[in-house]
Amino acid sequence: MQGYFTQRLLLTIPTFIGITLLVFTLTRLVPGGPIERMLAEAQLSSGETASSAEGFGSQSLSEDQLDQLKAYYGFDKPIITSYLEWLWKVLQLDLGESTRYGESVWDSIIERLPVSIFYGVTTMILTYLICIPLGIFKALKHGAPFDHASSAFIFISYAIPGYVIGIACVSFFAANLEWFPLGGFVSDEFEELTLWEKIKDLLHHAFLPLIAYMAGSLAVMTFMMKNALMENLSADYIRTATAKGLSFSSAIKKHALRNSLIPLATHFGQNISVILSGSFLIEKIFNIDGIGLLGYEALVERDYPVVMGILVISAVLYLIGNILSDICVAWADPRIRFGEAK
Repeated sequence: MQGYFTQRLLLTIPTFIGITLLVFTLTRLVPGGPIERMLAEAQLSSGETASSAEGFGSQSLSEDQLDQLKAYYGFDKPIITSYLEWLWKVLQLDLGESTRYGESVWDSIIERLPVSIFYGVTTMILTYLICIPLGIFKALKHGAPFDHASSAFIFISYAIPGYVIGIACVSFFAANLEWFPLGGFVSDEFEELTLWEKIKDLLHHAFLPLIAYMAGSLAVMTFMMKNALMENLSADYIRTATAKGLSFSSAIKKHALRNSLIPLATHFGQNISVILSGSFLIEKIFNIDGIGLLGYEALVERDYPVVMGILVISAVLYLIGNILSDICVAWADPRIRFGEAK
């Protein structure tokens, strides 16, 4: 098993290079980069009009000035050369400088890290705490009115995207009923509150965004748990255990439940990347100043260093999460021995 995980760990290197090289190439090929944006803003501020980046450059900046800007942003070199230089800086934990804020990408990400960790960890914990018991109860009550009613509700939440649910929650519960704030992570007077008031204020602001975050994963995890448990309950080893005198509830706790957790264990590692990456649209809707909103604004403003910085963190977490999924599967199912001959 150790050899298998070592091999998987080594495979993350070419996978990481492939992901980052593809996105890095796209940032160099798509129009509207930081230079074009700066020229467009200069053109608008001067009251002139033009229809292309070349037109902007010919009317506002000389060729030498354009060459200096390209050299400053690294656009004067071939893509592979620029990528290798960028990758070398990443290996030195240098993600570059934001073209929009003029500050280190690390500083921009770390500043918003607590917000994303709070929503990511809370969403993952609540999802497992709700989906596992709900899936177990639905499996035991399969075909009952509760099973049909809950399935209808879960399917509706799965069919509607999380950001649409977020918009509906903001419109109805925040704007119309005014039960919750329209957005933000905490109130403006948060620092003046007592500890208990801070906790209530934080939960008050987080309630609606957490509903939007959990909408999609709730259905997947619940039905995964239900179907896995139903499959194990109909297996021969459960009938054998009950025939030997073991009670049905004990057979579920000691045998069926653990085997039913295996499919959920395969998705555990994939949820790790969500802890930091968050959701661009949900954070935009609720005006949550996390990494998701930072990535959304970076895409709109063509702030490519920030985009690549968030991609690096998300890719590393996703690749490590896949390895953690295998570890969780091996823990949940003792029959699995990765890398061993059968």
